[in-house]
Amino acid sequence: MSEREHMVEPLPGLPERPPAGERILWQGGPHWRTVARRTFHVRKVGLYLGIFLAWRFIWSMTQGQGPIEALQSTMLFIGLSAAALGLLLLLAWLTARVTVYTITTERVVMRFGVSFQMAVNLPFPLIRSASLKTYADGTGDIPLELDPEHRVSYIVMWPHVRPWSMTRAQPMLRGIDDAANVAKLLGRALKREPVSPMPGQSQTAGAASGVFSADRPAAG
Repeated sequence: MSEREHMVEPLPGLPERPPAGERILWQGGPHWRTVARRTFHVRKVGLYLGIFLAWRFIWSMTQGQGPIEALQSTMLFIGLSAAALGLLLLLAWLTARVTVYTITTERVVMRFGVSFQMAVNLPFPLIRSASLKTYADGTGDIPLELDPEHRVSYIVMWPHVRPWSMTRAQPMLRGIDDAANVAKLLGRALKREPVSPMPGQSQTAGAASGVFSADRPAAG
């Protein structure tokens, strides 16, 4: 397992060119709206701010102000609330934009980081199991349970880590589309079963690298 600052990518999402024969099975990233809702909790924050603004408006009315005056006295807080929500949405969009999850025939690679980009390699022997949690919108999370002797930092990996798994941090592919099929593919790859890249994955990766065997089954 490696965890290092990302500098130059020979292939999108990968810190180095894979060895000959290693194939990319899938690449993707979190959906920014999912990150906004479930990581930065934009809806909950918006609800809280809405309640606060309503309370502020009502409180101003009880102090003898008319509706126009009460609204004017609340405008500053409306502006601050809008700025806070806008910042959370921007962070969610940036997080999704810079994140690339990669599943190959040998490992899972997670590239992430808005200010300082990191690439974390998780070879299959370090991954004990992978689970799946899906949502009504079709997105889902895939947490990875690692070998007990290998740890990752919850703080460094956040938000690409299972929530509240602080003592035994579990890297997580967060908010990805078609999560059920991705989890099925990963499960087969972890068992070293022959598996084909998901549609639209191998063509781009193979053309970019020139080192992947398009028809070579997974090792094992």
